[in-house]
Parts: sequence; C-alpha cells; structure tokens
Amino acid sequence: MATADVLTVVRQDRTLGAARDLEFGLELLARARTGAVGPMLRLYRPAPTVAFGQRDTRLPGFESAQQACRDHGFEPLVRRAGGRAAAYHEGTLIVDHIEPDQDAVAGSKTRFGYFGELFAVALQRAGVQSAVGEIPGEYCPGEYSVHGVDAADTSHRVKLVGTAQRVVAGGWLFSSVIVVENSTPIRTVLIDSYAALGLAWDPATAGAADDLVPGLTVEVVQAALLETYAGHATLVEAPFSSLGA
Repeated sequence: MATADVLTVVRQDRTLGAARDLEFGLELLARARTGAVGPMLRLYRPAPTVAFGQRDTRLPGFESAQQACRDHGFEPLVRRAGGRAAAYHEGTLIVDHIEPDQDAVAGSKTRFGYFGELFAVALQRAGVQSAVGEIPGEYCPGEYSVHGVDAADTSHRVKLVGTAQRVVAGGWLFSSVIVVENSTPIRTVLIDSYAALGLAWDPATAGAADDLVPGLTVEVVQAALLETYAGHATLVEAPFSSLGA
C-alpha cells in the first residue's frame, strides 16, 4: 500500500490538554478533506488520558470507570473510533497520520496492516523485539496491535502500539499510540477502569518499550519512527504554529 510521496512532519511540543489534543486531530482531518492541509504526521506527547470506545459508554460501570481514571490523574474521554479503553500519558508518543483521499474508504482495512508493520519495524530499529498481532488478554484488543517480546522470557509479550482510524469522505486519520516509558500508571488505571466496566483482560499485557529495553526514551523511538517513515515518503518539517492550533 502506498501513502503520499511527501509528508509534512509537525512536532507538537506541548499538550493542548487531553480533550483538545483529541479534537485537534479531527479538525486536521476536516481540513485535509477540503484540501486546506496536505498529507501530514502530527507527533506529540499527551496529557494523561483514558480514551474509551463507544461500546464502553453503554456498560453499566462506565461512570465508575470514569471516576477511577480521575482518581489516578487521567482524564476520561470518549473517542469516535471503535475499540475499548486505552490509556496514555507523557511517556507515550501519539502519531496522527492524516491524508486527503478521495477514495478513503477503499484502503481502510489495508491501512491497519500497513501501519502495524511500519510501527513494528520502527520499534525494531529502536532495539525492541516486536511484531504485529493481538496477544491473548490484551487491553483494547486489535488484530493489528504491535507487541514487544521480552528477550529474557519470550513467553512474556506486552502491547506497545494501539491504532485507530477515522475515515470520512475525502480523507482519513490514522492515529497510533506508542507506549515507550513508565508503564506502571497505565497498567494501574487500566486495572481499575476495566474492573469497573466488568471487562476481563490480563494486566501483564500492559507494558512499555522501556520495560523490554531499559533506558529507551520517547525521543529515541520518535527518531526511529521518522527514519522508518523516510523509507516510504519524503519528509518535510513544519512548525506546529503553522497549523494555527
């Protein structure tokens, strides 16, 4: 699958706040579909957030799950894409890949596999033994999740990248969360919020890349990701201020 030949890379140097960060990605998608912006990557480190799926809101424990998030310092939000609750914070990297596309629906399924492989390769470049595929008991399960393997115990695998997609007439947004540093708060908030929702999962699947490669940082993973992307498209940097957030 081919994406754009040229991608504008925008590094958002500060969070806009949990809700605004999520909304801004959708605003960029709306601009892309009208041609106001071209193909781009938006990279940022978010505020502590738990993004619930639409199905989560219909469960009887949803309000309790939201409160559990607040108790742990995470802001609960509901995303428009599918899936179950996913947690992220400053130790994660969010990658919003946005493109105008007059036939956006046609490639929607293929994109999950394409980007899953791309992120697995990027993590391998950063020194993580990684692969594409759902692992048993993972939170917010997905066929094209990217997981890491513990070199000391290959039976221990942790989810490192979750992906979601928003497709509209004229464009698409493919958003990915890479968990790089400090997995403990993420695991803790997921334990309590999933318990409130009554959803079964295995907390051992919640981890970060630095659990597998000690000392790994968001900056190193971001550099590896951009090196990987550079094999697929020409990258052009632009300041975040150019987006008028």
